[in-house]
Amino acid sequence: MNDPAQRPERRFPRASWLMLGWLTAVWVMLWGDLTAANVIAGFVIALVVTTVLPLPRVPFAGRIRPWGIVRLLAAFLRDLLIASVQIAATTVAGRRPKGAVVRVRLRSHSDLVLTLTSGFVSLVPGSIVVETHRLDGTMYVHVFDVDRHGGVEAAQRTVLEQEQRVLRAVGSADQLADAGMAPAGTGEGERR
Repeated sequence: MNDPAQRPERRFPRASWLMLGWLTAVWVMLWGDLTAANVIAGFVIALVVTTVLPLPRVPFAGRIRPWGIVRLLAAFLRDLLIASVQIAATTVAGRRPKGAVVRVRLRSHSDLVLTLTSGFVSLVPGSIVVETHRLDGTMYVHVFDVDRHGGVEAAQRTVLEQEQRVLRAVGSADQLADAGMAPAGTGEGERR
């Protein structure tokens, strides 16, 4: 194991200063009191947690596209508003929702795209990712009211549209091609 490429990385701290700062801020917000003791304790805990339980490195082979990120966030905010109104209306009307677990096979094979898509889908009220299969890119999503959503096919289409927005925001040209989408800026639609 004399090859430097095979040796594990040994640096301290293992997490970035931005991550340590974020974790410290979360600690202070959880306590609800900005004191020197809370800041120091939060920083020490963040340092210990990221050193003892480091997150694996996620390779990023994509490309950041500002316009794609704007479209992703705008669509997310729209979905958030619409879903909140629909759930409130269902609750106020006293109607019993018809929940369902929907299986969706994603087009991308990137761990980052799977994670981001899962996060955005779960953050919208009325849908939660209950399971993912990394190797085949399958996601199981619980939908609060499948009838109001337009049926199983509409729920699947919603998840695939979210994946497409994530790919258009941070995917590489190869990832877009693998997912059957034309590279951004070509004016072409989906190939499949």
